[in-house]
Amino acid sequence: MAEEGFVVREYEEERDRLRAEAMERMCEVGRSEMSLFTDHLGDPVSRVRHSPAFLMLVAEKSGPVKEIVGLIRGSVKTVTCGMTAPRNAAAKQQNPPPIPVYGKVAYILGLRVAPFYRRMGIGVKLVRRLEEWFREQGAEYAYMATEKDNEASIRLFTGRCGYSKFRTPAILVHPVFAHRLPIPGSVRILRLPPADAETLYRRRFSTTEFFPRDIDAVLSNPLSLGTFLAVPAAGGGGRGGREWPGAEEFLAAPPESWAVVSVWNCGGVFRLEVRGASRVRRGLAWATRAADRALPWLRIPSVPDIFRPFGALFLYGIGGEGPAAAGMVGALCRHAHNMGRGAPGGCGVVAAEVAAYEPLRQGIPHWRRLSLAEDLWCVKRLVEGYGDGGAVGDWTKAPPGTSIFVDPREI
Repeated sequence: MAEEGFVVREYEEERDRLRAEAMERMCEVGRSEMSLFTDHLGDPVSRVRHSPAFLMLVAEKSGPVKEIVGLIRGSVKTVTCGMTAPRNAAAKQQNPPPIPVYGKVAYILGLRVAPFYRRMGIGVKLVRRLEEWFREQGAEYAYMATEKDNEASIRLFTGRCGYSKFRTPAILVHPVFAHRLPIPGSVRILRLPPADAETLYRRRFSTTEFFPRDIDAVLSNPLSLGTFLAVPAAGGGGRGGREWPGAEEFLAAPPESWAVVSVWNCGGVFRLEVRGASRVRRGLAWATRAADRALPWLRIPSVPDIFRPFGALFLYGIGGEGPAAAGMVGALCRHAHNMGRGAPGGCGVVAAEVAAYEPLRQGIPHWRRLSLAEDLWCVKRLVEGYGDGGAVGDWTKAPPGTSIFVDPREI
C-alpha cells in the first residue's frame, strides 16, 4: 500500500530491525520529565510473537532514503465473548453452569509514528491495513489499550478509526524488595501441574471475558513460570500434609475458600527502564534499597532500581472462590514477589491487570504511584455477521462483567 510518499508493508527482520528500534526510541512515552523506555531485546515482534497469529507492519518513507516512520503490531486469537446455556435439553434439566461463547478477536499493540511525521495520516493507514489482515484471519472484533489520558491515541481510534470505549481495567504494580515477604501461616500454596491448571481454568473460568480458548498453549509456554493454588493450611483437598489430589478431585470437593494465580516472565520478552529521572530521585531510591539490603529483618519498603533495565513478572489467570479468596490472592502475590527476587536477569516489579469491578482486586498489593488506576480498552466490530450465531449479539455493546482474563502474551 503506497500513498502520499509512504509505503505500508510487512516488517522484514533482516531489513528493518535496526531502523524500527531506532524509530521506537524516538517515541518513548512517559509523564513529565521522565519517560519509560521498552527494550525488545533485539526482537521488535517479541510482544506478539507468542500469539497464535501475529503481524507487524511498518510505514516506510518513499524516495532515495528509506526511512521507517511508523509501525504497528497485531495478533489474532479466539477468546470468550460471552456465555450461554447448554443447548442439550437433558442438561438444562440439571441446571448446569453456562458455557462460553467464543469469537475470533484481534489485538492492536504498539502503534508508533515518528514525531516529525505525525498528523499526516500515517497512523490511520497503519491501523486500516492491519484491520484488513485481521479480517483475512477471520477476526470479528479488534481492540486496543491505551491510557485514559492519552488524548491523541483516543482521538485516532475513536474519532477516525471507528472504535468505541469498552473496558477500563486497572494495572496494579508492586515493587520487588530485597527482603522476602512472609506467607500467612493459615495459607498453603501448591504448584499445579500444567494439565491440572488447564482443567481448573476451563472448568471454573472459561466464561470469563477474554478467556483464551488455547489456554493450554499459554500455560505450557516457557515464559509461564507456573500456576499456584492457595488453600487453607489445614483441611481437605490436598492440604494438611496430603498430596495434591488432582484437579478433578479438588473441584469435586473444594475448600470453602481458595485462589489461583499464574505467573509470566515478561523479562524474557522485553525489559523496561525509566529515563530522565533527576539525581535526587535516583539517590533517594538507592538509599531505600541500601537500607533494605542492610536490614532485611526490618522489611523496609524499597524502590527498585527502575533507572536501569529491569524485568517484570505478570500475574494472570487471577481467580478464586469463597469469603477468604481475596486474602489468598494476596498470599499468592507475596509468593510471586518472592519468585521475582530470584528471577533470571533481575525483576523490578510484579504487575497484574484486573477488571474495574474485580472482587479480588482488594487482595492484590500495589503501589499507587507505580500503578494505573484506569486503563482504557477500545473495541471495534470488523464484520457484519455473527460467528456465534447471534448468541452474544454485538459484543461492543455488552456491559462489563466483574472479571476479565488478561492474556500475558500481549502485555
